[in-house]
Amino acid sequence: MVDGRLTLEEFAERVDRVYEARTRPELDALTHDLPDDSAESGPQRRRRPKRFTGVAFGSVERRGRWRVPRFAGLAVLFGDADIDLRTAEIGGGTVTITALILFGNADFYVPSSVDVDIGGFTIFGHRREHGDDGDPAPQAPLVRIRVYSLFGTSDVWRIPPGMSGTYRELIRAIRGRGQLDAGRQAH
Repeated sequence: MVDGRLTLEEFAERVDRVYEARTRPELDALTHDLPDDSAESGPQRRRRPKRFTGVAFGSVERRGRWRVPRFAGLAVLFGDADIDLRTAEIGGGTVTITALILFGNADFYVPSSVDVDIGGFTIFGHRREHGDDGDPAPQAPLVRIRVYSLFGTSDVWRIPPGMSGTYRELIRAIRGRGQLDAGRQAH
């Protein structure tokens, strides 16, 4: 994952399967498609990660297989940003995304088995986390999200493995799970 061969979601799914494995062949099947470190054929040319994403009076989406730098910035002014980290490549064990939001919204989508640390300062808005944060594996990357907003909102959505759909469908499903869990606790 650190070398960009696996996305966050792929890494999280493999770690879950590693813990479920009971035999050596089951473990070998999980790494057969990864190159042997001793067989490296020199450095690979890679695109540089984009350090800044911004939007004013509109919307922006970062999704798919994209490289997240160690430090990334996001600025939202009267707009909406969807930052999908489920299939992103993380170069290193920790990334920090700093978001500045003025009269806007930012949603961050992460695999549920990734460790997320959210913080910052919000005036006239909200900063929330949704979904089951699970129990991240010791090798799981850390995603730090720092949000500073004025009349802005930010939400972190922890998406379980295998869940797919539009952002609206994912949000609806995560909210539905929370209401279902709250109903069970009330009984």
